[in-house]
This record gives sequence, structure tokens and C-alpha cells, in this order.
Amino acid sequence: MDRRTYLKTGAGVVAGGLIAGCTGGGNGGSNETETDASADTESTSGETTGEQTESEESVVPSKVVIGSDIPYRPFEYETTSGELKGFDVEIAQAVFEEELGVEYEFKKTSFDSIIPSLNSGRFRIIMSAMTINEKRKEKVDFSDPYFTAYQTVIIKKDSSISSKEDLKGATIGVQKGTTGASAAEELKTEFDGDLTLKKYDQIPSAFQALINGQIDAIVNDNTVNSEFADKRDDVVFLEGEGAAAAEGENAPPYLTLTVENYGIGFRKDDDAFRKKVNEALAAVKENGTYDEIYSTYFSG
Repeated sequence: MDRRTYLKTGAGVVAGGLIAGCTGGGNGGSNETETDASADTESTSGETTGEQTESEESVVPSKVVIGSDIPYRPFEYETTSGELKGFDVEIAQAVFEEELGVEYEFKKTSFDSIIPSLNSGRFRIIMSAMTINEKRKEKVDFSDPYFTAYQTVIIKKDSSISSKEDLKGATIGVQKGTTGASAAEELKTEFDGDLTLKKYDQIPSAFQALINGQIDAIVNDNTVNSEFADKRDDVVFLEGEGAAAAEGENAPPYLTLTVENYGIGFRKDDDAFRKKVNEALAAVKENGTYDEIYSTYFSG
């Protein structure tokens, strides 16, 4: 069995953990097993100092419970058979199971409450296509970046909207608590308030509203918008240059409102574990696993 097959098979095991977590199988705090640090004694002239240092096991728990907003294709989603899949899911497997040698479990939570849920101890970390920004840094710490994304706009193919300026007066759908919602708010300010925002608990509801003609456009991450638009003949990206081109990035051929980096979210007091995860992320990138997973979910 090659590593690719192993990853696909492993995702089914994770789905079982997800279901248990969502049906009363225990919360993030109680599911994590941590071992107290053992005392290391140092002898100086035959005397014991009594100092303690953290053991490897106390830094990295035997099971990592991960908060995530599901569904959010292609980062985390369930198949019709209940199998949990996605880019974040496979990165989690590579980091925690393969590099750190521990179990992991995804726990569903709404994105607009995901940070308070982390800080209340419902789970140990956040992996949910979460953009690193200054506002969130006030409440959580982040791993090193592991993905670059853009806030983009999708519209119906027969829409009269053909440029960013045409969005003035339109009704735009966003997901609550996301940087897509923040980007749309900034656009509303730019248009002197001449923009209507409709906020949804999950992005599939916004997608359905677009198809039903209840909204004119959606502002959301490029890869998630692409996952939806690529499966339909009647939805396209709004074209135009934007933030990526302005920052000198290798800009995609559509309007970009922001350039963002995703990170894994940690509680403020979890520095030792965050360091271990950063080391594992670096190893995953170095050994080619990251590129292999990336090519499974994204083209180019």
C-alpha cells in the first residue's frame, strides 16, 4: 500500500472519530490524554536539584481533538458515506499521525464560535482554513502558515456584473465570522454603504442562495469558490486585477480582494505543543508530503 492509498484509507478512520465527537462521545478537553511531566534530576556534586522539565509526552497529547467548520470543501467535508475528507484532514494526518505519532479527531463546530470554543477547552486546536490576522492573534496563537488563499467573488454566468465597480448596489452572500465577510464589509465601506450583505452560517447555504437568485454574488476563499464553480456551467469568477497583483503575487486570472495565509490555531498557553506542530509541518513540506496532498485537491 503506497502512502497515497494509506491516506485515503486513514480518512475513513477519522470520520468515525468525527461522528463520535458529534454524538456525545466526549468533549475536546476530556478526550485528550496527557501525561504529567516526569521529574528529571540533575546531580551536581552528588546533590539533586529537584528541577522538572516537560517530557515529550506531556507536550504532545496522545490524542489531538481538532475544531473545524464542516462542510467547507475542499478543506474539510464528509462524503455521502460519512467519510471525512479534505486538504486539512490529510495535512492533519501527515502532521499528527505520521510525524508526531498520535491520534487525531475532528470535531464539528460553527466558524463564528470556533475561537471561543477553542479557548473554553472544547478541543485542542483549530484546523478550518483559518486566515491568520491581527484580530484573531489577540485571542489565539497560530502555527507557521501552511496555505495561501485569496478572497474572491463568484457570480452567475448570465449576471450583469462584470467588474468590481458593478458590485455597487448588489446583494452579496458571505459566511459568518470569516475573512470573506470582513472583505465584503470593506467593500461596503468603499461603496459608501451601497452594498447589501447576507450572512450565512455555512457557505453551502450561500451557494444555494446564489443559484436560486436570492443574492447577486458571493465573497469567499478562492479554492472553495473554485470547488463550487468548477462543477457548474452557470457560475464563474468575477474577473479583474486586485490585491494579489498589487502585492506582486503570482496573481490568478480573477479579481482578488485580499491575500491571506492559513494557520493552525492554538490557545495562548500552548507554546510547547505549537512548536512541535511547526516542526512537523516543516517536515511534511520538506519530505514532499505537502506537495503530494496539495496536488490531490488543487490544480496549478
